[in-house]
Amino acid sequence: MKRILCALLLLAGAPLHAATLEQTLSNGLKVIVREDHRAPVVVTQVWYKVGSSYEPGGLTGASHVLEHMMFKGTTRLGPNEFSRIIAENGGEENAFTGSDYTAYFQTLAADRLEVSMRLEADRMRNLRLDAGEFAKELEVVKEERRLRTDDQPQSLLYEQFNATAYLAHPYRNPVIGWEDDLATLTVSDLKDWYQRWYQPSNATLVVVGDVDPKQVFSLARRYFGGLPGGRVTAPKRQTEPPQRGERRLELKAPAQVPYLIMGYHAPAADSDADHWEPYALEVLAGVLDGGESARLASRLRRGQEIAASVGAGYRAFSRAPGMFLLEATPAPGHSPLELEQALRAELRMLGETPVAEDELDRVKAQVVAAEVFQRDSVFYQAMQIGMLETIGIGWQVGEDYARRIRAVTATQVQQVALRYLGQDKLTVGILRPQAGALPSRRPAVSGGRHDVAQ
Repeated sequence: MKRILCALLLLAGAPLHAATLEQTLSNGLKVIVREDHRAPVVVTQVWYKVGSSYEPGGLTGASHVLEHMMFKGTTRLGPNEFSRIIAENGGEENAFTGSDYTAYFQTLAADRLEVSMRLEADRMRNLRLDAGEFAKELEVVKEERRLRTDDQPQSLLYEQFNATAYLAHPYRNPVIGWEDDLATLTVSDLKDWYQRWYQPSNATLVVVGDVDPKQVFSLARRYFGGLPGGRVTAPKRQTEPPQRGERRLELKAPAQVPYLIMGYHAPAADSDADHWEPYALEVLAGVLDGGESARLASRLRRGQEIAASVGAGYRAFSRAPGMFLLEATPAPGHSPLELEQALRAELRMLGETPVAEDELDRVKAQVVAAEVFQRDSVFYQAMQIGMLETIGIGWQVGEDYARRIRAVTATQVQQVALRYLGQDKLTVGILRPQAGALPSRRPAVSGGRHDVAQ
């Protein structure tokens, strides 16, 4: 196992691509380029430092609705012309909104790079927010919310779980927005949101693929360099007060099976090389849920047969501290409470007994392998660069990921289990199925395809 781990770590540090270069234009736009000549394709992404965690009360969902409207025309192009031009050039495009960012991307043949650069620069400052198009697209988003959240009991539980786990931080708000806020959102609100955040100085252009960096920087100056740059004032950072006791919620809704979510407040990674805790939490998540041989699958699903499904998850990279999550469905004949107690027992074991060396090596090998395989994708490389830049810790942190995972010790895994997975930091959400038919699926409103919200 140690030989496998060493081989993977060496591969993770191998130069699969040329150096990553960056420049900042006079208007504040940061441009980051990475060469990867293994295939004649290029990925272009524009990341904006705005997402649902930037939204004040009453404006939740504004970032996501604006994402939809970015495809509805500029002063030069009509509605959906952006998508048509990309398709005619053999490319694919879409966008997504998250808590910490909004991003737009295209994948094209390398010789079509200029097409995406020209189109993205146009809509960065020349978006035409037509009242009629806004009204239609807002209905698309409302329907998206109904289909993906209101009519999906597990999604609804997760939404209410976040609103319970976070008392102050805007991570408590859903990316798609609260229903009442969407009902009162206006095109004027969206125009103000666009003018405030869609500035070159608040964006990062990431280009990865079969490109010449000099040409990329030249095209960036040509199409983006002349855009007026306004000053962007970041929102005052909100912090979540320390949790001082367990919180619980129950959601009663028509559903086929119960569902359990357990979440613990946990730190996020930053640019500090000595900040090891997030990487130890990544390894801890792998110990619990690193494939069929991991503890949750082998003990709770196959061993005790108490869980029909069970998993653990943690994201090291976010703008603010997040959650270490456990999610599970009880097996027939077992209750959410039984499954909750079994999960608590697994966490206590991690705090009482250090992970054995062979298990730790296996988990670290899996974590690193996943990173190595993802790096084979130019799209993933661009995603990592853009995300790390946008949340404010810098793309260079991603280059050191394998080393930091390798450095995690069994003692550190035990320490983060004791420090962060205690009862006073826990929020528990339980879905209680109710008698009655599941919600009927409404016919989708046509016109929405850029509807990815993460």
